Order: sequence, then C-alpha cells, then structure tokens
Amino acid sequence: MTEITHRFVQAGELRMHIAEAGSGPLVVLLHGFPETWYSWRHQLLALAAAGYHAVAPDQRGYGRTDQPDGVEDYTILHTVGDVMRLIDALGAEHAVLAGHDWGGTVTWQAALMRPDVVRGVVALGTPFQPHADGPHLAGVRAVAGADYERYYSVYVQRAGVADKELDEDPHASVRRALYGASADGHPWSPVVPAGGHLLDIWQEPRELPGWLTREHIDMVAADFVRTGFTPALNWFRNFDRNWELTSPWHNAVVQQPALYLTGDRDLAGTLPGAAELIENRSAAVPHARKSIVLGGCGHWTQQERPEEVSQAVIAFLGSL
Repeated sequence: MTEITHRFVQAGELRMHIAEAGSGPLVVLLHGFPETWYSWRHQLLALAAAGYHAVAPDQRGYGRTDQPDGVEDYTILHTVGDVMRLIDALGAEHAVLAGHDWGGTVTWQAALMRPDVVRGVVALGTPFQPHADGPHLAGVRAVAGADYERYYSVYVQRAGVADKELDEDPHASVRRALYGASADGHPWSPVVPAGGHLLDIWQEPRELPGWLTREHIDMVAADFVRTGFTPALNWFRNFDRNWELTSPWHNAVVQQPALYLTGDRDLAGTLPGAAELIENRSAAVPHARKSIVLGGCGHWTQQERPEEVSQAVIAFLGSL
C-alpha cells in the first residue's frame, strides 16, 4: 500500500519540508492559508496510485519549512523561486503545478515566469488575475469604500494586530477559518465587524462537518503553535510589492494547458478572472480546459470534495 513519506529538501537557501508519495512524472501540490502540506493528503495518495510522483511542500513560512524573518522575504519571486528550486532538487526538469488559495497564485505566476519548467497548471479556487493597472490595496480601496480599513486583506497589513489575535488560540483560528470559509460556514463576509477581530469574519461551528475532523484541526494547529501566524501573514503584506515586481509580465498570457476548479460557495470564485475561466473565455489563459464548478462546495476544494478533485486532476494530467 502506498504511503505518504516525509523528508527535508534544500531549496536554495530554504530548508523545505515535503510530503510525497509515488513515482513517475512530477506533480507539485501547493497549499494556501492557513494550511500546510496536509491539505493535499487525499490527492497525494490518489496521484501516487495513478502513477505520478506527488509532492506537497510546506511553503515558505509554514509548517516545518524555514520561516525567514523579514516581510520582504515573502514576495512572489521568493515563493516561485522556492518551487523552481524544489523541482531542481527533486531531479526533475519539468512538473505540473497544482495550487490552492495562495498556492494557486504561486502556480499561475510560476507558469508565467518559467514556462520552460511548468508544463501544466491546476488552480483550485484562485483564478488567474492578469497584472493589474494599479496595486492591490488601491483596488481594494476602490471596492471596499468606507470598509477599507476593516477589509481582511487590509486589516492584516498592520504588523502584530492579526498576528496576536490568531496566535492567541491557534486551534480556534484554524477551526474557524476552515469551517467559516467552507460550504458549511457559507456565507461569510471579508469585512471585519466594527470593533471586532479577524476571526469574527468566520463563524464558530456548532459541530464539525464530516470532512473537518478534530485530528485535522490538531494537525494543522500544531504547526501554527510552533511557528505563529506572522510568517503566513507576511505573504499578504507583499501585495503591493508583488505588483511592482511582476510588472514585466503585464499583459502576459499563460500558454500552458490549465484546469480551474472552484466551489459554487467559494468567494474566490468571484475574484476578477474567475468568470472568464468558468465560462471558458479567458484570453489570458487561452489553453484552459473546461472549468469544473463543484456544487455545494466552499473554499477548501480538495478537502471538501477530495474524490472529485483527485479524479479531475488525474484526468487532466492524462490529457497532457
């Protein structure tokens, strides 16, 4: 029986923890916030059984991977670079990348920056968003209006504020985030209530749904007990820096075959670029395959609907 094994890989200057299973063509699975490699546990085994070498790292700042100190150490150039170094360390020349949430952002940008390495893209929840005409936070201000300072991606910009709130009880933070953004916690608002804290945007579950167990929460929370949430939040604190750094790719097109999956109860599916992918009319991703929208599914796609996601990814891989 195939098992998930763990080891450390030196990805440039970063010591990276990876979980892996199987052998064959390389598929790298990139998690989002607030998660770790564990979010891909179902797909690791399914892909291995289908004849692939599936690798899910703890990304920079997460889990047992190194956590650099500076905010500026978490730019998109760093995170894409980590994946390229990982692929090289694994002895592969090419890989298909699958990313969820922030992992989806890394996946899309890696496809743009290194088309010689990335031969296919699977994005869960996170659509491809072409380089905008202005920085992210200015765009949020235009949309959020009077709620700007309490919009979650702005709220987390203040050093030490959201960090302290999430660090106070990592188990509660993981539990509420995972439940709150799922289909079971739908809908949720990205605006922190006046006088409230970040966790107040997600409701506390009365009972856990079948896909979210106490063991699951304990597994993920244990890593945040050790690392704190600051390294993970530093990814958000590079929104505008990332916009500056990716200006060479303004109007660039993702040329690789791509598969987009999302849940119909995932707010990420309302982001710019999502509708074009869902309707198969994205000029920025001309070789996108027919997107899959999972009914009754929230943000945690590969965990809420593991079998359907695994089957879709394996079918996509087989078509390359």
